[in-house]
Amino acid sequence: MPIGGLQKTSLIDYPGKISLVIFIAGCNLKCPYCHNQILIKGDFTPYKENTIINLLKERINFTQGVVISGGEPTLYNKLEELCLKIKNLGYPIKLDTNGTNPDKIEKLLKKKLIDYLAMDIKTAPNLYAPIFQEKAEPKKIIESIKLIKTAQIPYEFRTTCSKKIINGDIIEKIAQLIAGANLYALQLFNAKEPLNPEFFKDIRKNYDKKDLLNFKSIAEKTVKKCIIR
Repeated sequence: MPIGGLQKTSLIDYPGKISLVIFIAGCNLKCPYCHNQILIKGDFTPYKENTIINLLKERINFTQGVVISGGEPTLYNKLEELCLKIKNLGYPIKLDTNGTNPDKIEKLLKKKLIDYLAMDIKTAPNLYAPIFQEKAEPKKIIESIKLIKTAQIPYEFRTTCSKKIINGDIIEKIAQLIAGANLYALQLFNAKEPLNPEFFKDIRKNYDKKDLLNFKSIAEKTVKKCIIR
């Protein structure tokens, strides 16, 4: 697997745990606000898997969990093998995914290779094309949501809020789609070096925390808990 980045210590990526974060390169979406573009463009020196495993062995008394993020980890068949190696060391695993590969998510759940799931919902599924994918498959997003909601592990859904992509009506549609979800996180758009700055050139002022509070009030009518990050 193309491991394009590594964060040895994180206090925020795995709720309640000191974690090590592995960033898998490559993605099947083209989010205009993506700030991990180095993983998309391939401008990195890859880490060897053995280096990661050896590091985890060394940090067994300090690190409490491992986050596999991206890019999009579920693009690769070897994800299961990597998860198994990490689990055999005794670490719980949190997976960050865009939800476009429900079959892979289902396999990981059935084999009990992940312990926490975080799925990014970019917008209403029928609106993924053409902003995020030229030919999107809304059914796969919906299938992943259903899988995650019924999984017997902690999970969260999250949405990055930017004008031209998200508004109150779309937040309401997403909240209805994930109705009853344990946790829905709303995130501010990070304007620093987005993947596609041209997409945002006509936006004079993007959303701020006040706007997200309004979105939160919409979402929390339907989900169990909604937070702002």
